[in-house]
Amino acid sequence: MARIRHIALLTKDTEKLSEFYKTSFGLKEVARSGEASEHGRAIYLSDGHINLAVLPARNRREGIYHFGMEVEDVKGATQTALAAGATGGTANLPRDGRFAETFVLDPVGTRVDLSLGWKV
Repeated sequence: MARIRHIALLTKDTEKLSEFYKTSFGLKEVARSGEASEHGRAIYLSDGHINLAVLPARNRREGIYHFGMEVEDVKGATQTALAAGATGGTANLPRDGRFAETFVLDPVGTRVDLSLGWKV
């Protein structure tokens, strides 16, 4: 069974938003990545079950960016989602730890990352 394991938020101040989630809800910082920009750098938080990625908005709108599903079979889950009405993402994502194995877009255009799980 697939599980939601990752939610990504875009913000113009990654430090400030990360502090909000750590202070308000007790999330723990588990990693940082990417080059710092005027909006900060990627900060990854966790409650021990779900990962919250706080990402620099840059030229994008702030708010929920995408969520990730942990699946047992990435290719199989991709094919099932496509057959159910998703559209394809790309199989050529950088393999530096910032991205899931692949993603699809649900019928309303929301990005859904598909991976074997978060690795820190």
